[in-house]
Amino acid sequence: MSRLLARFSVRYPTFHLNVALDVPMAGITAIFGPSGSGKTTLLRCLAGLEQTPDGFMQFDEDLWQDTAKGLCRPLHKRPIGYVFQEPRLFPHYSVRSNLLYGYNRISPEERRISIERVIDILGIGHLLDRRTHNLSGGEQQRVAIGRALLTSPKLLLMDEPLASLDMQRKQELLPFIRRLHEELHIPVMYVSHAIAEILQLADRIILLKEGHVAGTGPLNEVLTSLEFRGNFGSHRVGGVLDAHVANHEPQYGLTQLDFKGQALFVPFQPVAVGQPMRIHILSSDVSLVIGRTDSPTSVLNILDAMIVEIREINHASVDVLLDIGAPLVASITRKSLMNLGLKPGNRVFAYIKAVALNEELVE
Repeated sequence: MSRLLARFSVRYPTFHLNVALDVPMAGITAIFGPSGSGKTTLLRCLAGLEQTPDGFMQFDEDLWQDTAKGLCRPLHKRPIGYVFQEPRLFPHYSVRSNLLYGYNRISPEERRISIERVIDILGIGHLLDRRTHNLSGGEQQRVAIGRALLTSPKLLLMDEPLASLDMQRKQELLPFIRRLHEELHIPVMYVSHAIAEILQLADRIILLKEGHVAGTGPLNEVLTSLEFRGNFGSHRVGGVLDAHVANHEPQYGLTQLDFKGQALFVPFQPVAVGQPMRIHILSSDVSLVIGRTDSPTSVLNILDAMIVEIREINHASVDVLLDIGAPLVASITRKSLMNLGLKPGNRVFAYIKAVALNEELVE
């Protein structure tokens, strides 16, 4: 697994980015935070587009920047692909010529990704002879991603690539982003302020707040950490779980998932048994039960859990961090907490009232 070490300090009249990173780079790492938190500035620093007086960046054993020693490789000398918010394609070129621009930027001995592979992954074979101004926004962004990939980068930087697209185009593009990192094994740094995109795409997260790193780690650990939950606004994520399809019950319109040996039911999905599926759960959809669970109930999803931590949200509610084989948070009332006598270390059952699929994108 690749590793990224970086330090940057950038001062503006009204903003100061001051970050230090030491993160493993595999899959998709999301840089998440509100507008003005420094996400794009950090990405530009990583690319070498933003000059910093004491910047440092090392990717594995490859040192790309050590300003104190007079070293700062520009973007075109770093094995990095960069996808901007806007596609920035050459309008007088065809799709094929735009792709070849990226492919021809590097010498033949450095090419690790074929044009045919990129065209297949991004599903743009039918677009090759069209001019880019005749494409939809989602199609243009796919071509921009393809052009970046064809430079055979060791690291792909994506700066809110869905920001300018409508909901339908976002839904179309997300599967391609997931597929490219799964098949090409290129680590991705993905900037977004949209929690729905992060839930679907990210493996790890770097949480930015006012120019500083507020938290970093595997997605579900950061999302469910009671320390960081205030950084995600009103979106009260209970957990993001990676499961596998175990069975289908079409007579009931259900698909059964296996999560670490426990069953979860979701609306029927036309997906083969054994395929992975990511789900997310809101903390408000988790209820806690102590004692026996053999009484009839309409709730299908019941998981064995242990209470790890309890933290007050406000005068009426608390967050209860559970261990179900992965972190899961339940938001309950303080009265319920008192009535049940819940404490860290207690064994309970988590009744999950609704499970959302990663395919569902909401604003």
